[in-house]
Amino acid sequence: MTNRKLDAIVRDRQPLTLTSNDSVQSACQQMWKRRVGATLVTDGSDRLVGIFTGRDAVRTLAEGKDPATTLLVDVMTPQPNTMAPAGTAADALRLMRDAGCRHLPVIEHGRILGVVSRGDFEGMELDLHEQEVALWERAG
Repeated sequence: MTNRKLDAIVRDRQPLTLTSNDSVQSACQQMWKRRVGATLVTDGSDRLVGIFTGRDAVRTLAEGKDPATTLLVDVMTPQPNTMAPAGTAADALRLMRDAGCRHLPVIEHGRILGVVSRGDFEGMELDLHEQEVALWERAG
């Protein structure tokens, strides 16, 4: 299963999406309710413009911003890395490592299909990824 495609991982899942004009408080409430670590932020045409994660929420609070009045557009990570549904789990883990992110939107022709996080990957996929990282560290 190490070559599992992302479309198989996100199939039958509805990602949490909010608009850039929604509040941080609303995003956090929805993330808590859905038990997810990220919301995809869209424009008025359902196009991805950013991602808001638990890390962004913590940073927002640490900066003393009011979550009820702070808009996602002001604190989201704009233009996040994305991957096509034909990408593999290994490809996604590499990109997430290189970009220093924990969530990766899956996009096809501008349409949001889902989002994957490290927890979506299976033991063998993670094991092979860790072996790859160890090899790179030893070689570098």
